Amino acid sequence: MTAFTPSQSTLHAAQSLLLIIDIQERLAPAIANVDALIAENVRLLRVAAELQLPRLYTEQYPKGLGATVPSLQEPLAGAHFYEKIHFSAGREPEFRDQLASLGRTQVVVTGTETHVCVLQTVLDLLALEYHVFVVADAVSSRSPENKERALARMAQAGAHVVSSEMVIFEWLERAGTDQFRTISKAYIR
Repeated sequence: MTAFTPSQSTLHAAQSLLLIIDIQERLAPAIANVDALIAENVRLLRVAAELQLPRLYTEQYPKGLGATVPSLQEPLAGAHFYEKIHFSAGREPEFRDQLASLGRTQVVVTGTETHVCVLQTVLDLLALEYHVFVVADAVSSRSPENKERALARMAQAGAHVVSSEMVIFEWLERAGTDQFRTISKAYIR
């Protein structure tokens, strides 16, 4: 019998990390469906922490756009933080070095704005040969049209467009464990 080799198109907790891009105070009020975006990011952050996955987050020019929104501060405790000036986090050498040092091949990406910083980061991560999973219900832009166009472009470039629940269930991999019971009770609707 041939050994099973899992697909790189499926998320694996041991190979994943979560990257939250630029959900910042001064930009958030202009973002479409911002409350739902924040709620999905809180949920993913808590599950990632429960599973002990690396969590990273960025802020684009915080002097101008402010810090990360207050409701994400506590769930981000212990996450790696990067201030950036490039729209793409992948253009920041310190970020790239940290990402490489984690030894993960899969990057789950959320945040704002889908058509600017998320898109450019995803395209650069793909160029760096990471398997990228963009969480459609955890990204947004000022206009829904820009979000939809960016999701289509990222998918065409090779990113996997997924939902929060797809991510959570793939990270869990199986039912019947204490970890599954704990996480499903707390975070699966």
